Amino acid sequence: MPQVENFIKPSYRFTEVNRLMKELSLDMKIEIAIEIIGRALRACRHIPAIAFSGGKDSEVVADLIERFYPEEFKKVHCIFGNTGIEFPESLKFARQYGKEHFGDRFHETKLLTLEEDELRYDFARKIVQELDELGQLDRILKPDGKLKGQKALVEAAKELGYQLDHSNCYFKGHTMNFSYCIEQYGAPLLGKSASKLDAHRINIECFLKYSSSDSENDVTREYYEILRKCKFSQHCCKLLKKEPSERLQAELGVDMIFKGLMASESHSRLTSFATRGHIFESHRDHIKDGPFYHVSPLGLWTDTDIWDYIHIYNIPYSPLYDITYTDDSGELHHIKRNGCIMCGTDIQYKDNHLSILRQTHPKAWEVCMERFGYREQLYTLFKLKKNMNIYDSFTDEGTNARLIERFGDARRLLDMRPCAFDDYGELVELDGTGMDNEYDAEIFLNADGQINFI
Repeated sequence: MPQVENFIKPSYRFTEVNRLMKELSLDMKIEIAIEIIGRALRACRHIPAIAFSGGKDSEVVADLIERFYPEEFKKVHCIFGNTGIEFPESLKFARQYGKEHFGDRFHETKLLTLEEDELRYDFARKIVQELDELGQLDRILKPDGKLKGQKALVEAAKELGYQLDHSNCYFKGHTMNFSYCIEQYGAPLLGKSASKLDAHRINIECFLKYSSSDSENDVTREYYEILRKCKFSQHCCKLLKKEPSERLQAELGVDMIFKGLMASESHSRLTSFATRGHIFESHRDHIKDGPFYHVSPLGLWTDTDIWDYIHIYNIPYSPLYDITYTDDSGELHHIKRNGCIMCGTDIQYKDNHLSILRQTHPKAWEVCMERFGYREQLYTLFKLKKNMNIYDSFTDEGTNARLIERFGDARRLLDMRPCAFDDYGELVELDGTGMDNEYDAEIFLNADGQINFI
């Protein structure tokens, strides 16, 4: 019988990971996960914690630790990354599961706040335009044409005689929620690898318009052209999820984080697991006496393994996964993935998150389209020329391109649901652009900072 140790390595070849995911039995994958958890807990010097989303994968990690290491589990903390735009089903389940299993060791992340004043996007554009017309761009731009920063814009607005208030400025201490991210950076409408410039939208526009540091690379120049015409960004993932979680980990003194990462989920996760293995060491400033550990006990698991484990041990799970939708061929499916409810990073795929959201959570979909401006940004992407990765025409009658010609604008196209927008994922093709096909979501807020879709 194969030994567990034979399958635990510091790194793997891609083909090896794919083979093991297919060939190993669930029993062996459970044994591997148990061994990895044990090794990790023995290496932990301070506080171990689970990165919990309310989804099935992180729940299985939590159950494995509690089931097979009950004494050690009493010291494990649970960090729920509450982005403020969680699926309501997952939010409720995460809180219920966390409090039942972790008690006072269950923690929710809190959104960050601004450390300095910054102009709101539309007003910042107005200030840039005025300074351009006055020939005074040097007040806000560096010699290479890049924006000096938000402080320079704020000072310029004051010097031009404007009174700053909440209509044109986000003041120090403002909560950086999803609404703020959409306005100041852009909507999450393409994969993470496509959002290379992690900066305020006004910074990107100044760079594209005034900087002399143009690229000679055709792929990069095409990417810049997409940026000129469409306002998108992945900064919300950093501001709403990554940084609040890392801040809370530092406050708790966490030196080890357990994750539900599986290599089977995406190419980037396959790459991460293959190169780093089940236990990866990094550095965090709040840990002075050694490494910070990232632990992925489920690296070799698949979705089928997860569900088999859940059913074998009769574990309750988020009701989100019981919600169904119909694909373009009429087949019924269950929601497969948890995550931010308004995420649009997978629009290049068929049956993408937003097309499913319209069926499963129509009020949230309307908020995306109307309140947060997804509708026009999607239409802008659609209109880009073929060499800019969007198909601008299709041969058969009934395609979205023909619908554009027939109905003329984005609103009328998207109102032709479900046949028009549901196929949008087929219209974006990123191959050959240098961007990977990555798929790793303040309107009405309640007392907990969550969006109420009313």
